[in-house]
Amino acid sequence: MPSPHRARRLALQGLCCLDAQGAKAVPLVHEFIADSREPDETLRVAGQLLTEAYADSPACDALLARHAHHWELNRLAMVDRNILRLAVHELRGALAPTKVVITEAIRLAREFSTAESPRFINGVLDAIARDLAGSGSRAEEEQQG
Repeated sequence: MPSPHRARRLALQGLCCLDAQGAKAVPLVHEFIADSREPDETLRVAGQLLTEAYADSPACDALLARHAHHWELNRLAMVDRNILRLAVHELRGALAPTKVVITEAIRLAREFSTAESPRFINGVLDAIARDLAGSGSRAEEEQQG
């Protein structure tokens, strides 16, 4: 049975590596995921989530820039920035229920970031979720278009 949380953790670690090293590190990041001691299905989900979230990061960053008031994305802590990117990707694609995505992002912030990060991440994701609910998610827009 795959662990969605473990898959998100691996995808987050990969996003942080790519954030620091750029696209040239993609093969190394996928090797890191493959070498982790997780069930094959968790590895598959992590790799897919990483690839999709990394490709979707420009659109996610645009949403984050609108909702992370008083914060420039490049000034956010790398871990927080990538937790937000991962969660926004999931919200935009309607990959999991909104509450699950936000709860998982907060859990990742508690595991990997500062004491203040869960509250900040919750606030930003809540605003983005409301925005997406009002305008429709990317998945809904693609189905209509």
